[in-house]
Amino acid sequence: MNLPFFIAGRYLFARKSHNVINIISAISVIGMAIGTAALIIFLSVYNGFDVIIRKSLSDLDPDYLVSPARGKAFIPEGEAFDWAYECPYVLNMSAVIQENVFVSYDGRQGVAKAKGVDAVFEEESGIRDYVRIGEFLLHNGSLPMTAVGSGFAYKMGISPNFVAPLEIWFPDRTGNISLTNPTASVHSIKARPSCVFSINSDVDASLIILPMEAMRTLLGYTDEVTGVEIRLKPDCTRRERKEFESTLTQLLGDGLRLSDRIHQNESLYKMMKYEKASLFLILVFIIIIIAFNIFGSLSMLIIEKQEDIGTFRSMGASDTLIRRFFVLEGWLISLLGLAIGLVLGIGLTLLQQKFGLIPMPGNYLVSSYPVQLRWSDVLVTSLSVAVIGYLIALIPVSTSFPRRR
Repeated sequence: MNLPFFIAGRYLFARKSHNVINIISAISVIGMAIGTAALIIFLSVYNGFDVIIRKSLSDLDPDYLVSPARGKAFIPEGEAFDWAYECPYVLNMSAVIQENVFVSYDGRQGVAKAKGVDAVFEEESGIRDYVRIGEFLLHNGSLPMTAVGSGFAYKMGISPNFVAPLEIWFPDRTGNISLTNPTASVHSIKARPSCVFSINSDVDASLIILPMEAMRTLLGYTDEVTGVEIRLKPDCTRRERKEFESTLTQLLGDGLRLSDRIHQNESLYKMMKYEKASLFLILVFIIIIIAFNIFGSLSMLIIEKQEDIGTFRSMGASDTLIRRFFVLEGWLISLLGLAIGLVLGIGLTLLQQKFGLIPMPGNYLVSSYPVQLRWSDVLVTSLSVAVIGYLIALIPVSTSFPRRR
C-alpha cells in the first residue's frame, strides 16, 4: 500500500472537526469540476465552428492552387499541367483570374475582389450550397452574370430581384492615361447579379464571382490566368496527396508556386489557432483562481492536524514524508474535481454533438451549436488541471507546515 496516498485519502474523505474545511474542500472540488467541464465544452464548441469554417472554405478554395511566383498572370501550359490533367488523383482543374476592381451599383461605389471562373468551376463548385438569395448562374445567354458575397451585397444594396446591373471598372494595365479623355484609360463591363451567397464574413465582405471571359475583357487578358485551382478526389489518402504535391511542385519549377489550402489562407488559419490558444489560456487562468480554494482548505487542514503531525514525527516519519501527505491530499481535491469535470464536459459535448440540444440563435448555417470533441483537447485539459492542482497544493505545505522544535 502507498502510505502517502492512503493517508491523503483518509484526510480527504474523513470528517474534519471544523466543518468549514469540508465546505471549502467541496467548493474546491466543484470549482475544479466546473472549470474542467467549461474547458472541454468551450474548446469543443470552438472546434465545431472551426470545422464549419474549414468546410465552407473547402467549397470555395481548392486543395491546391498554382500561382505565379513572380508577377500576376501566366499561361497554364506545359508538362506540369499535362501531368496534372492525367493524374488519377485529380477530380477537376479550373482556371481563375482574381483582381481587385471598382464596382458601381445604383449610385453606390465600392472595391471588390472579383474572381473570374471557367465552366468547370461554374458546373462543379460547391458554392451553390451557400446561396441565400437567387440562383448561382454566371451566364444568361450571352450576357454575363455575377454571384455576390452577402456582406458586399448588403453594403452596396445589391439584390438579384432588381434589374440594375453592376458596373465593374479596372484601369488599363498598360498604364497609359489620357489627360484629354480619362475614361478611355479605364475598362468596364456590366454584369447583372444572379445570387447572393454567404460563406464566412471575410469572404462575404468583398467577393464577387464572374465568368472568365468577362474578367479577361475587363483586364485585357487573352489566354492568361492568375491561378489554376486543383481539387483532388475525396478518397485520396494522405500519402497520395503528398506524392501529388511533391511531383507537381518539381514539375512546375521555380516560375510557378503550388499552395495547399492552409497556405492559401495562412493568416486565417493562424488567427484561428491564436484564438483557440487565447481561449484556452483565459479558461486556465480562471481555473488557477478557482484552485486557490485548495490553498485555503489545505492551510486550515495543516493547522487542524498539528497533533497528527507530532504523532507521525514521534513514529519516525520525516518531514518530507509528512509533507507528501498534505500535498497529495490537496492534489486529490483537484483530481476529484478533474474527474467529475471530465465526465460532465465529455458527456454534455457528446449529447450536443448527437442530439443538438442547444439551438443556434438567428439564421445560421446550422440549427444548433456545433461541437466536436477532440481527445487531444481532453488530454491537454487533464494535464493542465492536474499540474495546476499539484502546484497549488505545494504552496500551503511550503508556507504553513510547522517546524520541528
